[in-house]
Amino acid sequence: MEINKEEIEKLVQKVKDGKNSELDLSLGQDLSIAIMNLVSLEEHFFFSGAKTNKPEYFDLMQEVRKMRADLMKRLVKDAEPGFEKWCISKHLLATSMRLMEVGTKYMSQDKKEDAQDMFKKAYEIYSLFWGINLNTVDIGQVKKVEEFQLDKNDETKKGALSKVGDMVKYLINCCKEM
Repeated sequence: MEINKEEIEKLVQKVKDGKNSELDLSLGQDLSIAIMNLVSLEEHFFFSGAKTNKPEYFDLMQEVRKMRADLMKRLVKDAEPGFEKWCISKHLLATSMRLMEVGTKYMSQDKKEDAQDMFKKAYEIYSLFWGINLNTVDIGQVKKVEEFQLDKNDETKKGALSKVGDMVKYLINCCKEM
């Protein structure tokens, strides 16, 4: 997986340019979390339909699925529904949401280390979603290198998910009003 440093620098500059920037990731963050919840609703309607044998739950699942697909079009650019980038994006968001849920359950069981591990993984997966959809991670450039190394020139061996996470922390600040 290769991180496009030029694309990251362009994104950072857009953020630094201020209010008139076409890049509003706080809006995208809110929308991505709404999409995560719609995926969870799809799952919930599926299981409710299967457990109760009530087909109306499957009808509701389809309605929610249509809405989720429509909203995803706002975040996943240059991808047709059903194609790799689209499907990968959907699964990254779903995985991030599920890991957050598991982390929250661990917290309620006072298993803080397990919770922190799940939260870290959830954020890394969420960051990968943004890396792919902001075109800073080129999934077509996956190469065999040492563990946590992005390419043969990468000396930090910090890992792609961690590096993309650092970028997302900088770019997405939902507490900053523009």
